[in-house]
Order: sequence, then structure tokens, then C-alpha cells
Amino acid sequence: MKKNIISFFLILLVITATVSCSDEFINEEAPFSIDSENYFNSDKDYYNALVAAYDMLHSSYVNVLLGEIASDNTLSGGESATDVIGFQQVDEMSHTSVNSNVKNIWDWMFAGVQRCNYILEFKDKIDFTGKNQIIAETRFLRAYYQFELVKWFGGIPLKGDVRFKLGDEKTIPRSSVADVYASIEADLMYAINNLNVNAPQVGRATKGAAQALLGKIYLYQNKYQQAANVLDNVINDGNYSLVSDYATIFENDNENNAESVFEIQYTDTQGAGFECLQCSEGNVAVGFNGIRNFNGPLFDSGYSFNIPTSEAYNSYEPGDRRRDVAILDIVAFAAANNATYGQGYKHTGYFNRKYLPRKGDSNIGDQNLTNPNNYRSIRYADVLLMAAEAYNRGNIDDGRARLYLNQVRRRAFGDTNHDINATGAALTDIIWAERRAELMGEGHRFFDLVRTGKAAGTIPGFMANKNEVFPIPIEEIQFAAGNWSQNQGY
Repeated sequence: MKKNIISFFLILLVITATVSCSDEFINEEAPFSIDSENYFNSDKDYYNALVAAYDMLHSSYVNVLLGEIASDNTLSGGESATDVIGFQQVDEMSHTSVNSNVKNIWDWMFAGVQRCNYILEFKDKIDFTGKNQIIAETRFLRAYYQFELVKWFGGIPLKGDVRFKLGDEKTIPRSSVADVYASIEADLMYAINNLNVNAPQVGRATKGAAQALLGKIYLYQNKYQQAANVLDNVINDGNYSLVSDYATIFENDNENNAESVFEIQYTDTQGAGFECLQCSEGNVAVGFNGIRNFNGPLFDSGYSFNIPTSEAYNSYEPGDRRRDVAILDIVAFAAANNATYGQGYKHTGYFNRKYLPRKGDSNIGDQNLTNPNNYRSIRYADVLLMAAEAYNRGNIDDGRARLYLNQVRRRAFGDTNHDINATGAALTDIIWAERRAELMGEGHRFFDLVRTGKAAGTIPGFMANKNEVFPIPIEEIQFAAGNWSQNQGY
């Protein structure tokens, strides 16, 4: 991948001017004299800007990949030790402030924030039916992007409901983590109060999505009672349920199912290329996860990154049906299906089965960059496990914690014989282990280990008081000219 050394403020200005990387939202007959200050003259303008704000969710594929690679679940993989060197460095906890893939997360998530701020800056320009819905979705999206940023980098600059401009990096400080979370909470409370239970279109944010994300925000801050309350609202409203067969959740014909609280929509009908990975409307992570030089049924080949470890495979309890859905044992699969495959760097014999490319997809353009597999960002099972953790760690109600935990386990094992009866700290450890088993390969593991204080003793090479967050890209520190300090240890 080419290294992008442009500061995020410049990138944001360019992205705002073009509105969207996708040609679908560009009126080729419109005069090019239209600028940002003369936009937002109709409800369609606000809708198109909202589509552009959603569009940056596609680029969060790298957040998911590195959220696994940075953890103990997977290794970097690829073709060689120099294949996407940024992935290799994150895997080995040797990343620095010049890591281009970490910089992608900074740039692309801030691009999402900027697109949201663009809408909010002009939110009062005109009135029209449905504007509250668009503003609520915009604030949900800004909360989503800011949560990604604060997870990865700690405190970030905030500017309210206006766009960043060149020069702000020298005058606007990095806000504290607490202030960033307060901003996120305010956005999500607004979204909860203004979004409907059902989205106007598939894939758009709902009240339940905002509640679930707020519950996660509270959990990350150890606000257990608040987390329990809002997550209980999601559970008690009855709008979501566990899909009965775990093996079907991640197949392309079961997207946006009853368990999906928020799902990032991908398509294979528009091409992409390495020169602009964030422009892809397909799920780039899927091709990156793919089996190298694969020839056989069900799956397409790929670049063999993000490969599960044998320890992750063996961490499942006997009888847990999730293991073979989450992790593909390629040796056994190839033998049973007369398939062949190649071995890449750090080959373990395992692949992230949830997000492997499937045969039968169109994959217009580059086959490995335009896979249509949606990313299940928030699942109902995650809501149940977060609620269980909140009730347990907050010393609120271990009985309710077990109730939620055992719902997830009963699906995993197909019976009640594996129900948990533990309490206190023992129950906490079981809930954390259950999160690993349930959410394997979905990008949450690194941050679960960090927020629970388990990373230093679990992730090889992890240094306490350093690797809890990632470095601010060196270009941003340089452009800030002393206004921003680098994260500790970098």
C-alpha cells in the first residue's frame, strides 16, 4: 500500500469538497461552481451528505483487521515479513508513529467526523420534513467515528458542530478522554431520543443501535449501572433476538438478520483498487483474510492476513459449536473437500471463517477488494454479554448476569448442560472468556483486553502504560507544531 503523508486536516478539506468517493452520489451534470457554503438547499442535499457520512464506515475494515491482529487471537500473516509492514508491526507490538496503516485509521475516522460536522454546521439552514431523523443519524455516526478514535488514540481534538480547517491543529488541543466520551454520550442521547425503532432504509441507524453503542460507551468507562440500564432497554424492547443457528449469521444470504443491531453495508457491484482502499464499497478485510492460492469449494482465495492462532482455536470448550464457524481448519477442510491452498507468512493452518470471501460473488474490479460481506458491527449476542458484564462487575445482580450469559451459551452448545452458576470474580472471568468465543474474528478482542486490564499479560510484546493506545501519526504531531503531545511511550 502507498503511504499517505498528507495531514488529516488537508484530507478532510478535500473529502468535504468532494462529498463522497462514490460516483453514485455525484451529479455529473451539476455545475462545478457549487461550493460547500452554497450547499444544503434541499432535503436531498442533506440526504446525500448523510450518505457520504455513512460511506466512511466502509473504510473501518482496517479497524476490524487490526483489532484482531493486535490481540492474541490472530497473527498478521500475508505473503512475507514485508507484506503490509504496518500490519506486521502491530502484530509484533513494534509499531511507531510512522505506521501507515495506523495512520489510515486516524485519517479515515476523522474524515467520518468531518463529514458529520459538515452536516451539523448547516443543520439550521433550512427546515424540511425528516430533518430530525437525518441529524440524529449524523450524530450517531459522529459518535461511532469518535469512539473508534478514542479507542485507538486516546484524547482527540474536538470542535463542536463545525468543520475542522487548516490551522486548527496549531490552536485546538487534544481533548481529554473523559471529554471525548462526554461528547459521544451527548450525541448518542440525542440519537436515542430522535431515532425510530425501525430504520427508514436497511443499514441506517436505529434507536436500538444508538442504545447499544451507548451501553458499550458506558462499559468502557466502567459506568456499570448506566450500561446495565441502557442495555436492558435494548433487551426488554424485544426488537432483536439470537439467530437460532450460529453457523448462518455470517453468510451473505443472512445479512441484517434478527441479531443485527448495527451492520455496515458492503456491495460487490462497484470496483476498487489499491490506490484508494477507502473508496471501496466492498469489504476489503474479507479479501485480506482469504486463503492464499485456494482452489476448492465454498471460498475464494485471498491474501492470508489475520490468521487465527492455534491457541485461539484451542481456547474453545469441548462441544462449543462456534469454533468451526469462527475458525476454519484448512488442513481438515482441504482433506475433506479435495482442495488445495498455499501457505503464507506465519501460517498456522487456520483462517477467519466468518469473514472469508465466498464463491458466487460478483466482485467487480479487484476480486479481493470488493467482497460484499457486511460487517456485523453490533450483534445482539454482544448486547447480552455486555449487559451480563455490567450487572456482574457493577455488583448489581449476578443472577441477571447469568441469565444473559446463559442465553448465549445455550445457543453455542445446544443445551442447558453448560449453564454457568458462578458468581463474583469467577463469573467475571467466564463472561470475558465468553466474549472471546462469541466474538472471535470480529475486531473486538484487543480493546476488550485493554479495557479489562488483561492485555499486558496476554498479548505478546504488549507494554503496559504504552500499548493501550496507538501513536498519533508523526505527520499530525509535526503539523501541530507543539500543540499536541505524542502518546506515552512513542
